[in-house]
Amino acid sequence: MAHRKQAPYYTGSLLAGAVGDALGAPIEFMSLDQIRSAFGPNGLSDYAPAYGRKGSITDDTQMTLFTAEGLILSRVRAEYRSRKGVIDAGYHALLRWLYTQETGLQDHLVNQFGTCSIVDGVLTGYQELFSQRAPGNSCLSALRSGRMGRINDPVNNSKGCGAVMRMAPVGLIYTDAAEAFDTGCRLGAITHGHPTGYLTSGLFASMISLIIQGLSLTDAMDESLKFIKSKNGFEETLASLENALDLAVNPIKVDAAIQKIGEGWVAEEALGIAVFCAFRAENNLEKGLLMSVNHSGDSDSTGSITGNLLGALLGVDAIPDPWIKGLELKEVIEETARDLLVQAL
Repeated sequence: MAHRKQAPYYTGSLLAGAVGDALGAPIEFMSLDQIRSAFGPNGLSDYAPAYGRKGSITDDTQMTLFTAEGLILSRVRAEYRSRKGVIDAGYHALLRWLYTQETGLQDHLVNQFGTCSIVDGVLTGYQELFSQRAPGNSCLSALRSGRMGRINDPVNNSKGCGAVMRMAPVGLIYTDAAEAFDTGCRLGAITHGHPTGYLTSGLFASMISLIIQGLSLTDAMDESLKFIKSKNGFEETLASLENALDLAVNPIKVDAAIQKIGEGWVAEEALGIAVFCAFRAENNLEKGLLMSVNHSGDSDSTGSITGNLLGALLGVDAIPDPWIKGLELKEVIEETARDLLVQAL
């Protein structure tokens, strides 16, 4: 195994994911024709206004940060230092995110889960996170239900992309890709009970773990696919990723290829689009991010996942400096990446 990469790649993965999220935010609900009509024949090429400013993050980065906070607390809080405790910490972190979206639920959450579910961590101290950025219905309804979804006791049958898009921190903190896969699956199942929803989450986490250890995108993909093939219900995820890889080496145009993969609203399509764009980018992060958001679909989620992959692969220096400077909560994202690195060593 290659040597584990250091700070620039941790920071690169989280920052590039947030940049992709922010690029996709203003065009998330637009068709490709609408995007080109608004921004020109090549589509969007820079931040555009969304949620009152340019460079705004969405629920994708919000939930990624809270997932990271749960993982960090699982390493530093005694009550979370167990296999079960890691998932509990992740669940409590997501409940804190739910509180930022629906502050009227505070009394309910405190009464049902205890004050630690609300008070732990630092992210609820940032007022910017108390903003609704088109949160996914599966995540909201699962967390409102009052019970934690599990692989063997699912809270729903959703395979939306709201689980996979928040899993990069799992790959950053676990040096063992198999452990990253297992933890990603179980954290994904908290809100998404369909096998495609949580298996795609685990696969993405393991890919990030392997890339951050120094593997190429191709090798990380090949190794990660081995994990899902032993699980029930892996077929959709495998088919989507194999299709994405085939299209990546095919001379087909980018927009036509992405259309063949899907729109990204469901997990296997979101990861498939991200994998396609990461391969087609040829180590050009800017190119990969712009490909990943200019399509008719869930542009912020596909941008976020693509950014996580390419940032882990290429590092923070590959991100255009104006995009970093204009990014909402840049300092919080950088600090979170540093904390993940400290806890991974």
